[in-house]
Amino acid sequence: MLYSHFSVTWVLLSVAVSGQFQRPSSKPSSSKDNGLRSACLGNVLRLTLDKTLAVGSQLEIDAIDGTDIIPLSHTLAAQCGYSVESDPWGNTKVFASLLGCYVDNQVDVVFTLGLRLRMYRDGHSEQVKHVTETCSYSPWASREILCDRNYMEVSSLMVTPETPVKMVAGQQVHDSWEDAIPDAAVAPNGIWKMTFHTPDPKVMLLTDAQRAGYGAMMTQTRLVIRSPYNMAETYSVEVAGVPMEVFSVSTYYKTGNLIVDSAAACPTGGVVFTDKVITWHVPRRITPLISSAVKILETHMGIYGQRLDKTKMATRHYKMSVMESHIIIEIPVGSPDGYYKSHAQDYAYHITYTVEPMLELLWRAENTQADTRYKVLFPITTPLMPRPPHVIDSTVPEQRVFDILLGTFLHDVELMNITFTTRVLTVAECNARGFDVQEHHFANGSKTFSLRVPFSDELVLKQNPDPLTTVYFLPLVFGLLVLPEQTPFPHPAELEASREDVVLPTITGSCDQENFYFSVKYGSKQDNFQTMMLHAGSWRELDTELAKLYSLTGNGTHFSIVVPFTAPAAAFELVHFKSIRARVDLLLLEMPNMWQLDDLSLACYFPLTTTECYSNGTATALAVKVESVSNLNPEYLTLRDQSCKPAFSNDRFAFFSFKLNSCGTTRTFFDDVMVYKNEIALPYNTGKQSRKGPSAPEYRHTVSCYYLLNHTKTMAFRASPRRTDPVADPGVGHLVVQIRLSQDSSYALFYQNEDYPVEKYLRQPLYFEVELMQSTDPQIEVVLENCWATLHKDRTSLPSWDLIVDSCENLDDLYLTVFHPVVADTRVQVPAHIKRFSINMFTFTKDDAVLKEQIFVHCDAVLCDTTKPDGICSGQCANALRYANSLRPTGSKRGPRATDASQYKKQISSGPVLLSDSHLF
Repeated sequence: MLYSHFSVTWVLLSVAVSGQFQRPSSKPSSSKDNGLRSACLGNVLRLTLDKTLAVGSQLEIDAIDGTDIIPLSHTLAAQCGYSVESDPWGNTKVFASLLGCYVDNQVDVVFTLGLRLRMYRDGHSEQVKHVTETCSYSPWASREILCDRNYMEVSSLMVTPETPVKMVAGQQVHDSWEDAIPDAAVAPNGIWKMTFHTPDPKVMLLTDAQRAGYGAMMTQTRLVIRSPYNMAETYSVEVAGVPMEVFSVSTYYKTGNLIVDSAAACPTGGVVFTDKVITWHVPRRITPLISSAVKILETHMGIYGQRLDKTKMATRHYKMSVMESHIIIEIPVGSPDGYYKSHAQDYAYHITYTVEPMLELLWRAENTQADTRYKVLFPITTPLMPRPPHVIDSTVPEQRVFDILLGTFLHDVELMNITFTTRVLTVAECNARGFDVQEHHFANGSKTFSLRVPFSDELVLKQNPDPLTTVYFLPLVFGLLVLPEQTPFPHPAELEASREDVVLPTITGSCDQENFYFSVKYGSKQDNFQTMMLHAGSWRELDTELAKLYSLTGNGTHFSIVVPFTAPAAAFELVHFKSIRARVDLLLLEMPNMWQLDDLSLACYFPLTTTECYSNGTATALAVKVESVSNLNPEYLTLRDQSCKPAFSNDRFAFFSFKLNSCGTTRTFFDDVMVYKNEIALPYNTGKQSRKGPSAPEYRHTVSCYYLLNHTKTMAFRASPRRTDPVADPGVGHLVVQIRLSQDSSYALFYQNEDYPVEKYLRQPLYFEVELMQSTDPQIEVVLENCWATLHKDRTSLPSWDLIVDSCENLDDLYLTVFHPVVADTRVQVPAHIKRFSINMFTFTKDDAVLKEQIFVHCDAVLCDTTKPDGICSGQCANALRYANSLRPTGSKRGPRATDASQYKKQISSGPVLLSDSHLF
């Protein structure tokens, strides 16, 4: 088998390429229909197998010797004068010396060679071709030296001047040398032994030399000696700076004492490379072969054994120069007679260029007719040349697609896959995903790969360096493969593009008579932001709690909220007589960069009556905490008379009810108008411990009531006599009133009898509820006339402390009782049947000693007929915030009070409340 390792290597070519791309023609070459061509090139026969015949196959070559078939192994091929050259794509050339073994030689003029070519695929014989080629070659030089890629051959003419000459096939030939050498025919080949000069002599019998791998034979006129390279009996020398391998041998014949000296010297180097030119130096005077002065008669340059004339050499830009010491051949890198090959050395892309020039010389020694033809077939492959691929980024950000070109590569490189940040995709998977991966071929046989990836794909990384700009990143690694060796190598690339393509979220808002309405449109970032509200004076995220509080609704494009103007998120800016200006601030933030995407500060006027003047000489006023006095505590506001405090207050409002002839109200007259004025402000000196803090804000709210002095109203009425007097059906029953302690301010859960005594810590709020039971009469209202606390269960025991006096909180109490409004819900059917108030937990002391760590709360509840409002039945001192109209009684103390027919009084008490030891201080 000849050079079968080539075919084993190339056998992978046919399966290494998938059907993802259409491959170009690998290497142009002409061929006959049967894929075989032959050429007689002087003393060499060349047989060419086109790649269409040999690709994907394992080639074995057998020599045909009559009826015998001799497989040509590597060793036998070098010994017998055969060589094989095959490129990576299956283009194969077989070279055979005309003086090689198994060649039918007709008197050294006509040579016939028979070969059997066997192509195997997958271990099975696929096809067998028999080739018989005939060449004629004459005249021979006295000595012919052939340097092929795997052997050195020298043949010498074996005639004497007396040897007769005759004609064969029209050519002059000598009679057999056997007639000139006595008894030569009696021994096989007539050769007895051989002495190799290494340069020291080493003697071997013919059989030993053949067994060692040397070839030695005699034709009718010539002695042929052949040696593979790197044999034990060959040696290396430098001739004019060029390394050469030499074999020199003396051949002895068994009779006649004839000795023939033969020598061959073949270059093994002498090549200089640049990026553009290969320069091959061959010594002009090869000293191991020449002992005297010679004259060069002919010089020829060729490619793959084929001579080139000057025209072809000029077309290919080849140069051959005969210099004083060298013959120099210059070949441009990339000439069409050679081929490029890809490599992946250390996972980096390289290429080589291979070409096989031929040099043929004919020289003659001076003063002799002996000439020498010297032919060298010299395959040259450049060193690895780095060719790092280039990534050409043609991305146009406005098209929102990464568009890159990777190249340039030789045709033997395939793109197998692309590694992205989270996965590896084959070319087919990339195209199926919506990417566009293509292979582009060029006339010179090179190729590039293009890739298009949409910005919108999840494999593209995104980052926002500022609120409006998106930077798109696409780090990837191309997975490439060199064929047919299937050597992988990667090439990384990082793509980046930026666009101002962010559509920011936006806030819009509007108002009606009671609410703010906000809508937030998501924009291109969807809900990838935080909504912040200025809530009760500080920024707060619109979390689940606030979303529920402000009735958040939404879909895939936006969300909406509704904010009542009295909500904590609304800041009061300005108060007028009949309206108030409130503002809500919203802010959209991108996290974590804290970029402000949008904001809206919406201010609207809402109807709100802050002063009510009544014809009975009373007035109510509502003081509002505005934004400019953010640290105001409305609880400490008073009228001019600092004893006139709010009937109800919280952290935003203070509600006053007073008679116009009290609380420091002044009266003035203007024409026919009488004006009452008072002022709500913070007291400068209360005479008690101040809760205002170190910096009391300035606050002034003027209350004015205007009355016409001479104003007459007329009314008309018509009476019709009753036909009968009304009669009421008598009935008997009783009403039940109870007091309960709530667990918190929601008044949803109450302590049961089994829970008492209830433990509370000092100043913890106690929430009480007084309720009329088993009645749905809307004309009955519960009014708490007096409430007080005692140490003992007996409501008349001492000590005691007033909590509510004459339906109002005890003004002498540092911690005032707070009334809470009651609204109808699923449990409360008639709000007038319920009164709610809260106090802070306390205990009685005497001489700074705690008398007992418990209190009982007692109340006198009056059931009033709402159709006859009078006295205590005018209403509870603390009514609802903006709608209460009752007077604020002052200076009253708890004492006996008579009840009239419109009143019904009930006495109620709560269970004991214990002061917790862990919170007593």
